[in-house]
Amino acid sequence: MKATIILFFITVLLLTAPSCKKDFLNKTPDGDINIDQVFSNPVFAEQFLTNTYSHLPREFVFPDNGNGVSMTNTFTGAADEMEQGHEPSYCNRMNDGTWSIDNATNVQDGWSNSYQGIRKANIFIENIDKLPLTELVTQDKINKWKGEAIFLRAYYHFLLIRMYGPIPIIDKSIPINGDFLAETRQPIDKCVDFIVNECNKAAEMLNVRVPASDDSQFGRPTKITALALKARALLFMASPLWNGNADYADLKQDGVRLFPDFAAERWKTAATAAKACIDQAEAAGHKLYKSATNDPILNYQELFYVNWNDEVIWVRTMGGYLDLDVYSEPRGMPGTGFTLNAPTQNIVDDYEMANGERPILGYNADMTPIINPASGYVETGNTATDNPNYVVGTRNMYVNREPRFYASIMFTGQKYKPDQRSPLNDPLKFWKGAPDGRATNNAGNYSETGYLMKKFGHPSYKRNGNTGPRKTWILFRLGEQYLNYAEALNESDGPIADVYKYVNLIRNRSGLPNLPSGLSKDEMREKIWHERRIELAFETNRYFDTHRWKTAEAIDSKNVYGIDVNGLDYNMSSDAFYKRTVVEARVFTDRHYLWPIPQYEIQKNIKLTQNPGW
Repeated sequence: MKATIILFFITVLLLTAPSCKKDFLNKTPDGDINIDQVFSNPVFAEQFLTNTYSHLPREFVFPDNGNGVSMTNTFTGAADEMEQGHEPSYCNRMNDGTWSIDNATNVQDGWSNSYQGIRKANIFIENIDKLPLTELVTQDKINKWKGEAIFLRAYYHFLLIRMYGPIPIIDKSIPINGDFLAETRQPIDKCVDFIVNECNKAAEMLNVRVPASDDSQFGRPTKITALALKARALLFMASPLWNGNADYADLKQDGVRLFPDFAAERWKTAATAAKACIDQAEAAGHKLYKSATNDPILNYQELFYVNWNDEVIWVRTMGGYLDLDVYSEPRGMPGTGFTLNAPTQNIVDDYEMANGERPILGYNADMTPIINPASGYVETGNTATDNPNYVVGTRNMYVNREPRFYASIMFTGQKYKPDQRSPLNDPLKFWKGAPDGRATNNAGNYSETGYLMKKFGHPSYKRNGNTGPRKTWILFRLGEQYLNYAEALNESDGPIADVYKYVNLIRNRSGLPNLPSGLSKDEMREKIWHERRIELAFETNRYFDTHRWKTAEAIDSKNVYGIDVNGLDYNMSSDAFYKRTVVEARVFTDRHYLWPIPQYEIQKNIKLTQNPGW
């Protein structure tokens, strides 16, 4: 770690390079400014803090390229909700089992990127009180800035533990000549305690909510953001992966166990934290987003592109990045596209019907579905009914599904930006040779599953010219906290009234009926897990949910499916087109529950204990 930290120190000391904006630091003729000079000038100090945000993960970048530039999203494509068609993406190595501690360019990124952010936060926290007070730089402003840095330090530690489990806690800047071998992994419960305490401190220093009148503060954490991180970290700590996991009972660092015995009260602690976040968020004006017309599809769809809406707790701004639209726009739209973000048949089958029933209960050996007769789901044939979401002739398997399905998934027969299609009003078609499917000469990108991700896309985006409004990526939102609370409360107290209340609020927002009454604790757990799968789809939650629940070994070791997009001469009525087809045979073993600590870190600090199996 020593060489890395030296590099971090140089980076944060210089802050900028010759290619940056001219006179960014107003350098003196004899060279770069030093730390004391940075923290004697409020402009430089604030720029230092702003630079600390640069290590936030770029979760909106699904085709991660495996380039190690910054923390992109390897997780959505490694979950059973998406097949990522961009082959260099690191998630494809994860899925086929070929990732390793030696894939340094890829694996190191989550580790080094977060520790860079932690070092910058530490330097800021240790030096910001040196800044002279003025009429513009008050003690309140300094306290707020410090609260931001304390929160960021906590968040970067959380990003590390969600990938690697127990980590070194770095709560101070380490001198270049410091003893780096002393920085070893701490027990996971101690790591979570550190994050919780940091969140508590930050919450006391931050605004309750970003003032609507000050858009320069959008993207900054608030008191509610700190409470949301605290609740999420405690939910992870209560979950089976970390709470009494017998598989990790013998994992030690310097003779100290890194994972504790099971403690049931951790669920109660997580529930209490989530409820506190909800109560204070709602008191500050946060609420579930609803469209102007309360349309159940738009309620969900608009949530992700109406910036700074009332459900949002914290975001990363995407700037001019449009590739969430670019990589999901169908091939049949004007312009050149890269249709890479392909939801799996696995998640398509899991969306409920409009009546709130699950359509499919399981599968036969040949992958034909076992249909829930109460759902009204029909697997075969085509509808004779026109609908605002699909045309006459659409396969019955896409008919009468829940509103979140139509807000999230593109499918054959769907009405999609009809005024831009050629011919006009032509529905989406994903078989080989069709406008949106694989080219007959096999050239170019295409959806390997027969679906594309509609969620996060903006209706006004046009690939021809690559234009669209700027958007944000939601890192925390109130809806997640509702589900966090319901899950933790069900585990601690069983399916009491509040568990039903908060799950039903999520369902009702999207036009679904309440859960059935009289559920057992186990039955409610399954309902909550399912609700998280659908409500939080593609938001970087599914990968970590199945890991913390310890269900990934049963889920991510199976095939992922699509429909048969490789046959020529199909049409919307072709039975063969809709046959479930293996898209990828995935590999998962117990060692994949935790990421490996990068080999270059183990070589620099031989005292670091590697994760099991790596």
